[in-house]
Amino acid sequence: MNPTPPKTILLVDDDIDFLAQTRQYLESAGYRVITAEGQAQAETILADHSPDLAIVDLMMEHMDGGFALAYHIKKMDARIPVIIATGVTSETGLEFDAATDEERSWVKADAFLAKPLRGEQLLREVERLLGAL
Repeated sequence: MNPTPPKTILLVDDDIDFLAQTRQYLESAGYRVITAEGQAQAETILADHSPDLAIVDLMMEHMDGGFALAYHIKKMDARIPVIIATGVTSETGLEFDAATDEERSWVKADAFLAKPLRGEQLLREVERLLGAL
């Protein structure tokens, strides 16, 4: 009997330290992780791979790169859960989430997590979203 292959997570962030730490944490939890250092690289990867879940930084090459990438992923396959990880509050002091139905209608993300991410919080969201598939 073949074991179930690990779920694949696309991890996109322009902070290479964040990518390395988060990748290591997710791989130690049994996930396969593909990393991209920005929106453009992620879109190239998405042309050939369909991840089970994506974790996307909000601000990359462009201030709204995470929103655009989440939209691209959902247009490609609406079933792929997207987590937007953002340090916008710590960087700008602005509070951000998609709490209302109107906000959720244009923000194509299934969850928002504030950076710095706590590993157990990230893993809980990943498992919740993958379990809903």
